[in-house]
Amino acid sequence: MINNINYISSLAIPLTMMIIILYGLKEKKKTFDVFLSGAKEGIEIVVKMLPTLLGLFLAIGLLRSSGIIDFIVDLLTPLTELIKFPSQVMPLALLRPISGSASMAVAVNIMNNYGVDTLVGMITSVIMGSTETTLYTIAIYTSCVRIKKTRGVLFAALAADIAGMVISVFICRMLS
Repeated sequence: MINNINYISSLAIPLTMMIIILYGLKEKKKTFDVFLSGAKEGIEIVVKMLPTLLGLFLAIGLLRSSGIIDFIVDLLTPLTELIKFPSQVMPLALLRPISGSASMAVAVNIMNNYGVDTLVGMITSVIMGSTETTLYTIAIYTSCVRIKKTRGVLFAALAADIAGMVISVFICRMLS
């Protein structure tokens, strides 16, 4: 069974390329020219997104190195204790909507310190799977199409992230 899966996965990319080329020949289109046009368009999109990405990366670096995350965690701990949200997971909850790589680093740190099979480790895993890098995603998508007003989208997406985090804690506590 595993050998069949390995065989199929080895053939996936060459078969996809062959299908695209054969379809292009059937439709009498210059496949390579269409590919170059798409690649050029992709590079233009990357160039448009670069200032947004640089700003986000700078902001994330400043947040992590300034100690403001620890300050916010200390400030919110009395509130989060009311809903039994572990303070160990708060840095992840704060960074997850901003950056996937920063939240992944925090999640790995939490797992190394507390273990993957502890309540804190399980909550961390569920939060990583049930939330999105909201600010990053909104910034990238809206900058590509030059949308300036994102207030409604931002509020709804952050509310969904908060709900995902709170429900993650609730479900993990219920199942443990």
